[in-house]
Formats: sequence, C-alpha cells, structure tokens
Amino acid sequence: MELGFIAIGAALAIGIAAACAAIGIGIASAKAFEATARQPEMAGKIQQLLFTAIVFIEATAIYALVVSLLLIFVFK
Repeated sequence: MELGFIAIGAALAIGIAAACAAIGIGIASAKAFEATARQPEMAGKIQQLLFTAIVFIEATAIYALVVSLLLIFVFK
C-alpha cells in the first residue's frame, strides 16, 4: 500500500510541474509575441529575455522530475 502512495506522489509531482511549466511557457511566449508585434525593433532583446525565462521555467520542471525519480527509486 505504501508503494502505491509513493507512485501516486511521484506522478502528481511531475504531472503538476509539467502542466504548470507548459502553461508558464505558453503565457511567456504569448507576451513575447505581443511585445514583438508592438515594438519590432526590440525583437532581439525580447527573444533573449524569453529564452532566459523559458530556461528558468524548464529548470523547475526538471527539479520536479528529480524529486519524482527520488520518490520512485529511493523511497521504495
């Protein structure tokens, strides 16, 4: 029974983090496209800032993956 709870916890950890990361990247991309449409001369700077934001958003998803793998392989 305890192993089932660990599996559910790992699935929720990576599932919620991946969903939130996808939403965050979608919002950041939409705002970057909107900003580029308003000021095309700033496209390079906006793209650089967008990539930086995406890196940090994906880092949180990778941390959740590490936590879920720890739950699966360490606490069994």
